[in-house]
Amino acid sequence: MTRKQERARARRRWEKQQARQAQREADRARLLRVASVVGVVVLVVGLLVVLGLTVGRSSGTSDAAGAGKDNQSTEVVAGCQPPPSPLGTGAELTLPDKKTAAGKTFTATITTNCGDLVVRLDGTKAPQAVASFLQLAREQYWKDSPCHRLTTGATFKVLQCGDPTGTGQGEPGYGFGVENAPKDGTYTRGTLAMARTTDPKNGNGGQFFIVYGDTKIPDPSGYTVFGTVTSGLDIVDRVAAEGVAPNDTSPDDGAPAAPISILRVAVTEEKS
Repeated sequence: MTRKQERARARRRWEKQQARQAQREADRARLLRVASVVGVVVLVVGLLVVLGLTVGRSSGTSDAAGAGKDNQSTEVVAGCQPPPSPLGTGAELTLPDKKTAAGKTFTATITTNCGDLVVRLDGTKAPQAVASFLQLAREQYWKDSPCHRLTTGATFKVLQCGDPTGTGQGEPGYGFGVENAPKDGTYTRGTLAMARTTDPKNGNGGQFFIVYGDTKIPDPSGYTVFGTVTSGLDIVDRVAAEGVAPNDTSPDDGAPAAPISILRVAVTEEKS
């Protein structure tokens, strides 16, 4: 065999070796691509499973039985049932005409998981606040809504309710101004008043507070007093006696340690 033939044979062997190497590299790259795709699929499936389980755990029912399962560790005071899970919805309603309440008085029964609170609404002194209360009760705006704030200070004793989201940020889609605010900033036990934002001209909405101990609020604009608790204030007393749930802000201002929620509100007009 001549040298030329040997060189040709050697070249062919080298080319075959290169071809096999190239094939191995191609096979390896293909396997890596397949493995990557499989890994992504597994990761996506895993995430979907985790998300599905999370949603399943956090989606509670709005009835009392379902809420009991969602709140098995919740401490309730004597006479109370476990609170329902809040619906977490607000509303986009229109401010009602205050004429619907002007010059009239109403009795409202606020049914809670701890019993009934009965209040008398004064449409003569606070017609806009009462008209709003009537509309929100009719629309079941407060269904299964937690009372999200309790204060237990020496001169500031209120239970704040009326936000269906339970966050303190919910509102019905409208606002209105302050009516019938006490000039001296004193809110006596049993007072029913509107909570509001810092805007006294348009800061009232759907949230209100119940005064369970004489309270002084030194705000020159004041807060709308639109009713009085005539029955059931002892329920608020029992909740207040349990204090404020531990928080990072204040030991006497926060969510009540013993939860209380509004289940429904019914209103009837008082006939003269």
